[in-house]
Amino acid sequence: MSGCKSCSSGSGTEVAVDGCKNNGACQTGGCNKMNVFDWLSNMDMPVADIFDIVEVRFKNGRKEFFCNKEKLTFVTGDPIIVDVPNGHHLGYVSLQGELVRLQMQKKKISYDDNIRNIYRVATGKDLEKYDEVRKREMPTLFRTKQIINDIKLDMKLSDVEYQADNSKATFYYSAEDRVDFRELIKLLAGEFKIRVEMRQISLRQEAGRIGGIGSCGRELCCSTWLSDFKSVSTTAARYQNLSLNPSKLSGQCGRLKCCLNYELETYMDALKGIPEVERPLQTQTGDARLQKTDIFRKMMWFGYDQESTWFPVPVSRVEEIIALNKKGIKPASLTIDTLVEEEPQPLNSDLEKMDKKYSTPARPKKKKKKNRKKPLNNNGPDAKTNTVQTKPGRK
Repeated sequence: MSGCKSCSSGSGTEVAVDGCKNNGACQTGGCNKMNVFDWLSNMDMPVADIFDIVEVRFKNGRKEFFCNKEKLTFVTGDPIIVDVPNGHHLGYVSLQGELVRLQMQKKKISYDDNIRNIYRVATGKDLEKYDEVRKREMPTLFRTKQIINDIKLDMKLSDVEYQADNSKATFYYSAEDRVDFRELIKLLAGEFKIRVEMRQISLRQEAGRIGGIGSCGRELCCSTWLSDFKSVSTTAARYQNLSLNPSKLSGQCGRLKCCLNYELETYMDALKGIPEVERPLQTQTGDARLQKTDIFRKMMWFGYDQESTWFPVPVSRVEEIIALNKKGIKPASLTIDTLVEEEPQPLNSDLEKMDKKYSTPARPKKKKKKNRKKPLNNNGPDAKTNTVQTKPGRK
C-alpha cells in the first residue's frame, strides 16, 4: 500500500502509508478535498453531443473551467496540462459532461472565448517537474513572512502556489485595509527570480485554504465542500434563540459560522405561527412576562413578576389572552378565564366536624380470639401405638 500519488507522500515500494502530514488539508485535492460525485458517469450519453468544458481542480480545491477542443478522453482525477496566462499549469480533472454545464450556470460563467484550452494529459516528466516546483512553496512562504515583518506591512500571508512551469508564483494574503505591496513585489521578484502575483482573499477563504477541525468535531465546511460564502448576520442567531456569545458563534476565521444559515429557513417557517408578545400578559393573578419559546412544540413559558416559577402555555392560549387584553379583559390566570366560585362554608364548620367526630360513642373493642391448639390426630399412619395395661385375669 502506498501513499497519496497526487501529493507524492509515499512511493509504490513502501508498505505503510506515510501520508502528506497536512491533517485534513491536502494541498493538491487528492485527499477528497472539495471533491464532487459525477452521478451521470454510469449513464449512456451521446458521444457526439458531449459538453466539451471540463472542470479542473488545483491546489487547495481551487477550481476553474477549461475547454477540451482536442476531444481528449479523461477520467475523473487524471492530471492534465492546461493553458494559463504566460505559461501552463498542472491540474486534476474534477468534473466533466453535462454536470459542468450546470455548474457554469450556477456560477454564472458564460461559454465564450475567455475559457482557455486543455493541452494534453500530463506525463510522468510533467508530474516530476511539478513535484520539484511544489517543494519551493514552503520555504518561499516562510521567507516571505520574514520580508513582510521587516518592511512592516499590515497583511497576513496564508499560502503560496507555484505554477507548474516554475515561472510564476501566486501569494494569497488577507488584510483589513488596503495594502501597498509594490516594494514587496520587487523584493520577492529579485529574490526568487519569478513573476509575482498578489491575490487578496477573505478570512473565510483563508480558513478554507488552511483547513482545520470545527467545534462540531468535523472538518471545516469551507475546506471540504462549501464553495460559495454567503453573508451571516447575528439576526440568524436571534431567530434560532441562540445566546449572542461571540466565542461560540464565531468560527476559526473569526467571523460568524456559516452553519448558522443552514437551518435558518426551517426556523423562519416555524416562527410564522408564533405570536409576537410585545408586552406582558395581563391577568388577575398578575402580569406574566415571556421567558422562553419552543417554536417546534408550539409552547411558550411565562413567569409572574414576583415569582420564579415558569408556566408553560400553548400558543393558542397565548393568542386568546392577547385578544382579551386588547379588549380590556383580564383573565383569571394563564390557564383559565374565570375563577370557579366555591360554596360558602358556615362559620366554625371545622369545629362542628370535630364535635361530631368525638360525640359519637366509641365502639367496644372486640376481643381477640386465642388460637387453640388442635389435638393431635393419632389415627394417622404415622401415629404412635398406645399400649393399654390391663389387670391380669381380664380379657
